Amino acid sequence: MCGRFAYFGNGTFGYESLRLPSPPPPLVNYNIAPSLDILAIRTFPETGLPEYTMLRWGLVPFWSKTAKTRFPLINARVEGIEKKPSFRGPFTYRRCIIPASGFYEWKKKGDGKQPYFIRPVDGGYFALAGIWDQWQGGEGEIIESCAIITTAANGLMLDIHDRMPMILEESALRVWLDQRTGKQVLSRLPAAYPSEQMEAYPVGSQVNSPRHNGPECVEKVEVG
Repeated sequence: MCGRFAYFGNGTFGYESLRLPSPPPPLVNYNIAPSLDILAIRTFPETGLPEYTMLRWGLVPFWSKTAKTRFPLINARVEGIEKKPSFRGPFTYRRCIIPASGFYEWKKKGDGKQPYFIRPVDGGYFALAGIWDQWQGGEGEIIESCAIITTAANGLMLDIHDRMPMILEESALRVWLDQRTGKQVLSRLPAAYPSEQMEAYPVGSQVNSPRHNGPECVEKVEVG
């Protein structure tokens, strides 16, 4: 599960192997919620090169009769993804990378839940694996949207939640974006993202509401 994340870009993404043609826009959002437009990287057919774009978080399949789905498709479980009608086309042909400074997860604690922020230990960015699709309405409205792929938790995350975003290491970025890999892409990716490259710490409850969107969302707090 990944229902909230953060991205505070400083003009670079840090993955030189992608050879991106331009720096990303200087976006800052400490509390990204579903339905917002988020920064993504995908391969454009016109150039054959990875480029930055903005996609709505919450995938709308191209075949959907309406842009509003009953349950927002913000996540796609990697297990069996190639067989699910909403995801199999995007997984095979329309994969993307979603840069994140970190993501939030909630750990059950008594009668409530304690939010945690999980980020790279080096202070850089996670490359979250995603899929995207393009929906067009009867009056010509076009929506390009995406979902974050989730996988089983690694050792660090198991104490917080049994699921986590699928995080790509730099060696896997071009493989993930390469449409020629098709459904076989998973067999060409490294194993689960290493726990030692991540850190997790508790944060305040203000992150529970998307109305709060400042650096205080990612500040560490003491818990009893």
